[in-house]
Amino acid sequence: MYALKKQIKETHGDEKERLLAEYKETRAKMLKTPCKSQTDKKIKYIRYADDFLIGVNGSREDCEEIKRRLFEFIKETLKMELSDGKTLITHSSEYARFLGYDVRVRRESKIKRGSGSNCKKRTLNNMTELIIPFDDKIHKFIFARRIAKQKNDGTLSPIHRPALLRCTDLEIVSVYNAELRGICNYYSLASDYCKLGYFAYLMEYSCLKTLAGKHKTSISKIKRKYRDGKGNWCIPYETKTGEKCCYFVKYGECKTVDNASDVITNAAILYKNSITNFEKRLKAKICELCGTSNGEHYNIHHINKVKNLKGKNEWERVMIAKRRKTIVVCKECHDSIHYPRAFINQTAMASRILREG
Repeated sequence: MYALKKQIKETHGDEKERLLAEYKETRAKMLKTPCKSQTDKKIKYIRYADDFLIGVNGSREDCEEIKRRLFEFIKETLKMELSDGKTLITHSSEYARFLGYDVRVRRESKIKRGSGSNCKKRTLNNMTELIIPFDDKIHKFIFARRIAKQKNDGTLSPIHRPALLRCTDLEIVSVYNAELRGICNYYSLASDYCKLGYFAYLMEYSCLKTLAGKHKTSISKIKRKYRDGKGNWCIPYETKTGEKCCYFVKYGECKTVDNASDVITNAAILYKNSITNFEKRLKAKICELCGTSNGEHYNIHHINKVKNLKGKNEWERVMIAKRRKTIVVCKECHDSIHYPRAFINQTAMASRILREG
């Protein structure tokens, strides 16, 4: 090839045209010719737990023989069965599922100048490629956690998650952050990692809709309530060193955990089966109205809005002072709230009996 190129430079006219045609024909044959001997057969085995992948540099007959021997070894030596439906033989240019990734060897014909030199190379050809299986993994996760719903035209629309409405705002954002960060960090090796940007969008607006559903308001009001003055929104929380903010994690920062923007020190992520503030106050078994701790039953008394309270009764003054729409009360206090006249009559009758007795 080098001598042929030298002759092309030295000749002119019809002879040069003939040499150019010969050069193109020779080059086309060389591109189709394997770069190494077909007798140079190799095998590469990689395993994690019960999932394994075998790479074979050889023919399909070699792969069939390896598969047969593998079946015999697992059946006779290990006394186990290998799923025939999951044990597939595919070409290296086709995708194979391994540890949640779609793996293949690229056959890329794009030519560009390689790093460190001025010569053109096929830098992506014969390189291993990892792809995220969106349909089998990401979409399955979205529908299982009810993060989004599919419209009639096939597009996805984020929705709120009713199971998280009973958690606090900080816990809701922490749950979404942990899920998004975990998936993005696991698929950080994928060559199409940028496609997770749409998944991050669905997660963020599902989180905003969950917060809006909890406070019975809109997404715009939630953003306005929690804006930080820099164009972002965050959930403030108190620590020993002062107030800090929990931002919604950015998917571009999830490849590593070194620069995570949503780190909360010593903050546990509470899911839908966690103990809420109501349950903790009920388990304390202390009436917030009379202070008794010997009651047999305790209830949560709730109202619609604190601003509607007039402060005429004792329980109203307690709720106004606490600035809460709920209080834990014993059975007697709960009855006195809902039936004040009957409670007054019973109290007066008990006092008269004590005086006469």
